[in-house]
Amino acid sequence: QVQLVESGGGLVQAGGSLRLSCAASGNIFSINAMGWYRQAPGKQRELVAQIGSGDSPLYAEPVKGRFTISRDNAKNTVFLQMNSLRPEDTAVYYCVAGRKTGGNYAFNYWGPGTQVTVSS
Repeated sequence: QVQLVESGGGLVQAGGSLRLSCAASGNIFSINAMGWYRQAPGKQRELVAQIGSGDSPLYAEPVKGRFTISRDNAKNTVFLQMNSLRPEDTAVYYCVAGRKTGGNYAFNYWGPGTQVTVSS
């Protein structure tokens, strides 16, 4: 099992920045990919960004150029730097972890989520 704990959410004005962190613990050798999903009220959960072993990061279209995912393998931590935030970025953000096999990602582990609220 892998445990994920997010931090860094909060309330920010439009145009501002936040940095989310997610620390993984447990059987970390079973994972080689991490990422972030989000779910806004009344909407389906969606992928925000993912990063896997040997791959370039992948971003959802709405966040390209504004969000940056990075990983500190020594600390088993993944980050999401969010700049130029918009009210439509308001959501619960979930850290995910799993395996990348070939070109396919499978995220088996989910964190409890952290709320990000962007005011206009």
